[in-house]
Amino acid sequence: MKENQITLHASDLDGYLTADDKENIRKIENMYSISLKSCEALERNSRDEEALSALIENSKKIGCELERITKENKRIHVYSFETPPEMHAECSRIIAKLRNPTTMHEEFLYYVQRSYELMFTHTFLDRALMHKRSLVEKTPVTIPVQNYAVHRIPDIDCMINNSVMCVMLRGALLPSMIISKEIEDYSSNHYVSPFALFKIKRDESKSESDMAYILDFDKSYFSLEMLDERDLIFADPMNATGGSLITIVNYLKERGIRPKSIKFINVIAALKGSLRITRAIEEAEVYTLWMDPVLNSKAYILPGLGDAGDRLNGIDSREYPRNMMQLIADYGSTIVNLYRNQVREIEKTVLN
Repeated sequence: MKENQITLHASDLDGYLTADDKENIRKIENMYSISLKSCEALERNSRDEEALSALIENSKKIGCELERITKENKRIHVYSFETPPEMHAECSRIIAKLRNPTTMHEEFLYYVQRSYELMFTHTFLDRALMHKRSLVEKTPVTIPVQNYAVHRIPDIDCMINNSVMCVMLRGALLPSMIISKEIEDYSSNHYVSPFALFKIKRDESKSESDMAYILDFDKSYFSLEMLDERDLIFADPMNATGGSLITIVNYLKERGIRPKSIKFINVIAALKGSLRITRAIEEAEVYTLWMDPVLNSKAYILPGLGDAGDRLNGIDSREYPRNMMQLIADYGSTIVNLYRNQVREIEKTVLN
């Protein structure tokens, strides 16, 4: 291990799981193996009605079992398990579009934005007290007099005004900016969260069973003091193994940092990663739009949606990977202007 890196191994992660967790994971893996047989049949013949019916029926059973397991863990919050049924169509539509290989970059970005708008509501607004505050807005209408409109919105200052956005991977940059923008818009004092940027990667040459997670300090930008006693928010589209988050939080705690709370907000989370996080980090809560059942041998989520970072940001060359500021520039003027206050905070973090 280099002096400017720390590494966590998959064997360390599984030590956090309870016997019941491991049994539940095995059960879900066995159930999903049945779905894989249907997938094979459909790949051979897309009109195989028997395979299609079996896939649909087994997916329902897996969903019920995932709901049972996650509801027993009070710190795992799945949008499609906790919200009223009439909300689920929008959730399913978004996930289906994100999974589709023909969904191109701009449309993929749009549906990620929609995902995090829903997840901000579920993470903060749905859990806010009934206390509201008045938002008074001056409108462009001046006849017969200058008009002002009054809106009542949830008062969530106490939940957001102590927050720090923590960015773990390049695929998490834009989602973190989206959540920070929502915080700014709901805050009564237009609070713009500070940013902490961590460079952590998985060793893609390894399998899920011996995966290594490497935190590189040479390419990370954060202040330890800024993170102490703060509400840390991690917004990462995918939560596969939980290894990246656990690596970072363990490092912070070893340096004496005590987060007030930790929220991990995902579009899709795997059962194993969600269980690991809540077992390993007592302050952590996982919020996800959708729960997927298993991981494959390379630690990718199944059925999953591929590499969310590549689909959000494009693929980097091995020789010249882009840094955070280059990624922001590549988003273009529309995104940069929409999230201009967040971009300033990120620039401040990097330059300091």
